Amino acid sequence: MNTLMTCPDLCIRDTGPERGRGVFALRRFAAGELVEAAPILVLKVDYDTLPALLKTYVFDWTALTGVPRSQAVALGYGSMYNHANPANLRYVADARTNVMRYVAVRDIEPDEELTINYNALGGVHEWDDDNWFERAEIDLVDSHDTDDTDDTDDMNEDRTRANHEDA
Repeated sequence: MNTLMTCPDLCIRDTGPERGRGVFALRRFAAGELVEAAPILVLKVDYDTLPALLKTYVFDWTALTGVPRSQAVALGYGSMYNHANPANLRYVADARTNVMRYVAVRDIEPDEELTINYNALGGVHEWDDDNWFERAEIDLVDSHDTDDTDDTDDMNEDRTRANHEDA
């Protein structure tokens, strides 16, 4: 039997109200090392038809792979990486296997947060602007200031995610 996913070297931690949850290294990763190969779910829908919460977690699979009219939800830790510019990871989409590979662009130390760049086309780690949140019209709101009766706040915990459309 082929093992499809293992990832004992990462964990999710709360980073505080501004960024919510994030992914952290539990060991050192060398530049160029594969950090995670995350299976993805391809959604054959236009981005504009997605629920607001899901829009903050999906990747523009069309832009990354050429598969028409499609968005992707990365499983594993894939949709949990926070944004940084420059980031310490880059990602590579594989339409043949429906996997997103996250690769260290520099040496990463244990307990360091792992990040991707939401602005960058094609999953590169650095981009010349840093305005994805404004373009995507995402408000960064402290989830602790919201009504506790809203289950989406509990699920979201103020995590914002990239749809690299319009990047």
